Amino acid sequence: MKIPKPSLTQWIFIGMAAGLILGWLAPETAVSLKPLSTIFLRLIKSIIAPLLFATLTVGIAGHGNLKQVGRMGVKAIVYFELVTTVALVLGLIAVNIVKPGLGVQLPPPDAALDALTKKQGTSDFLTHIVPQSFFQAAAEGEVLQIVVFTIIFSFALAMVKEEKRRSMLSFCDSLAETMFKFTGIIMRYAPVGVGAAIAVTVGSSGIGVMKSLGLLILTLYGSLAIFVFGVLGAVALIARVPFRRFLAAVKEPALIAFSTTSSEAALPKAMENMEALGVPRRIVSFIIPTGYSFNLDGTTLYLSLTSVFVAQAAGVELSFSQQIIMMLTLMLTSKGVAGVPRAALVMLAATVSSFALPIEGVALVLGVDGILDMGRTTVNVVGNCLASVVVARWEGEFKG
Repeated sequence: MKIPKPSLTQWIFIGMAAGLILGWLAPETAVSLKPLSTIFLRLIKSIIAPLLFATLTVGIAGHGNLKQVGRMGVKAIVYFELVTTVALVLGLIAVNIVKPGLGVQLPPPDAALDALTKKQGTSDFLTHIVPQSFFQAAAEGEVLQIVVFTIIFSFALAMVKEEKRRSMLSFCDSLAETMFKFTGIIMRYAPVGVGAAIAVTVGSSGIGVMKSLGLLILTLYGSLAIFVFGVLGAVALIARVPFRRFLAAVKEPALIAFSTTSSEAALPKAMENMEALGVPRRIVSFIIPTGYSFNLDGTTLYLSLTSVFVAQAAGVELSFSQQIIMMLTLMLTSKGVAGVPRAALVMLAATVSSFALPIEGVALVLGVDGILDMGRTTVNVVGNCLASVVVARWEGEFKG
């Protein structure tokens, strides 16, 4: 009988378990493994700038011609922004109430906080987020500067003639695909990097870190459940969505998303089932793929929750205004994240870096990211399926 090879997620769990045992039994040896985790974290940081630039450009310039998509496109974008903002706020509320990061002792930030989070005037803040050079911003990890440049670039690209715009979009699409493959290569090293990071954290903080990670998982899943039943349920009620038929239609793509942790794997079945439910093909073919750029409800909730978790673990208390800035950052950086496993982790690294928080927290989260990813990806798919029904109802074209 042929024994199946462990998957990457299984290897990460194995690395995490090995790091946990080593940190518990031999803390001094465990702490000496820090260079192995640092290498992994530096590789993750190297992905941020090109991936953000490529995915945001495709997400905005590729779908941003609202004159072309008409009234339905405007309605869809408004709906996406409202729902994802609620998801972000819910994540922030949950992590501030439960405080799962307390008790973890990550290394303190190199600077107390980045210039973005220091007390400063509005003019200083506005000046800081505008880049002098895209390459300087990329080298210094200034995520908001990268985003501001990319947004302006994307709107400029949308104004260019179709022939020239198509070639640039093709380049950015290819760059994004390449960076996802690049991420895949780096993730092969993840079991070693995560194992070392867990070993260092447990060796310096003690075994109690596992309690915090368990609490993080429970907080995320509890928040996702509240979002699905409280927020999406209310939307379905207001839009008069046939609830039982919708649940039957969304069940299979949701299970595919949960088991594969990839929204893309669930895309064909999601589109087929929503069309069978009564959503016109033209609406399904626009709303669901566009939602993969603008309506990742589970991912945005995850990002707001885990970003503050890292701050709590580092002993950094973010003020209300700082968390608002973080939320605005996430509203921008989360756009264009494709339905690829681990893509959200790069966006988490981008947010953590922009706030000068220790990126070691990202490796800590990665140890349980396989469990977190199943929940957030499922909510992404359910949210996009519901969005197609809501917009169809809004347009007066739902046939269910």
